[in-house]
Parts: sequence; structure tokens; C-alpha cells
Amino acid sequence: MVQRVSTGSPFEATFGYSRAVRHEDTVYVSGTTGYDYATMTMPEGVGQQAKNALATIDKALKEAGSSIQDTVRVVYYVGDRSLVDEVVAAVGPVFKDIRPAASMLIVQMIEEGMKIEIEVTARIGAATSHA
Repeated sequence: MVQRVSTGSPFEATFGYSRAVRHEDTVYVSGTTGYDYATMTMPEGVGQQAKNALATIDKALKEAGSSIQDTVRVVYYVGDRSLVDEVVAAVGPVFKDIRPAASMLIVQMIEEGMKIEIEVTARIGAATSHA
């Protein structure tokens, strides 16, 4: 079974990707930026961008039958090394008990206002096996 999840972002159609793809019990979430779909803006601060990205990711995971608590892998792409502490402050409370495998890379973002992009892999039911 393959299920594709869309958030309706124009980038999904332009770039040709899905926000998330579920294959059996695994959900792969594409890199997600901090765009605020409620206000249709990109916040200035990386902390709020990270929180928005995680909210978008959680919404996509829920649509695929999972949730952020099922995350087994997370990759952070950060636009500047000086932003790392602020990123950790934003994502740490979300993942401190989940403790997925994680990587953080310092990269050049595709748009100037973007400061972070986050991608996750989740396994449905992983939350019940965290100990």
C-alpha cells in the first residue's frame, strides 16, 4: 500500500513531490520549511520556523495514520551555524522523550527567508515501543 499526502503547497506540484508518502507502516516526510499556512507568511525567526515545520509534519503524519511521536529519524537542514542553539530550543521539547536518530546539516537554503528545513521518517506504532 502506498498513500501520498499533500499539504496543497504550490511547491509540491511544481517540484513534483508529496509532503509525505506512507508505505506499509513507514511514513517518509519530505523536507518541510517553516512556512505558516494560516497567515501565508514565512516567520523571521528560526525558532518559529522550526515550530511551524513540525506542526506541518505532524499534520501530514496524522493524515497518514501516524504522528510526530512515531518519529524514528529526523534530519535538520539549517541555514546558518549561528542558528543552532535556537533550533535546539525549538525542537528539543518535541523530541526529548521520543529520541529519534538525528542529523543536522548547515546548508544554503533555496530561498533567502528560509532558515530551516526538517524531514522525518516515522514508523506507525513506534510511539508505543519507546521506552
